[in-house]
Amino acid sequence: MSNHEGQKPVRKEMSRRQFLSYTLGGTTAFMAGGVVLPMVRFAVDPILQKKEKSAFIKVVEESKITNDPVEYKFKIHQVDGWYESEAELVAWVSKGADGKIFALSPVCKHLGCTIGWNTEQSDQYVCPCHGAHYTRDGKNLSVAPKPLDEYQVELKDGFVYLGPIVANTRV
Repeated sequence: MSNHEGQKPVRKEMSRRQFLSYTLGGTTAFMAGGVVLPMVRFAVDPILQKKEKSAFIKVVEESKITNDPVEYKFKIHQVDGWYESEAELVAWVSKGADGKIFALSPVCKHLGCTIGWNTEQSDQYVCPCHGAHYTRDGKNLSVAPKPLDEYQVELKDGFVYLGPIVANTRV
């Protein structure tokens, strides 16, 4: 007869200390999750939200646009994660040789300074920082590696609306 015959099976029981440890650990984890999960959602939610397409902003009456570039300032509503603000933008708006209205960004493509029109009586955009020059259409003539960016333009009900900035399509 072997030793195992006739013996009762041994049951492994949980001690009171183990039971309390598991119960308190589970409760603590549940409570920590209740505190941490909303914080994680708050931090991640704005990143996961779909970006809205930039709206077109009414800037100026179409009848006021001439062949000479004029600087127009306009405000857009920005939402950056949790921070909302009104940003003021600037555009140089004019009619091209083709008669179409277009708007150029004033940000120099060299190092990001703000360009001005005809500041040296040369019928060009000029950057005061490092002397970059651009044509009426924004073509880079010196210093800057690329032409000025353009705003998307929409004409509606006699007004010029400007949208997102895109790469220059005129040069």
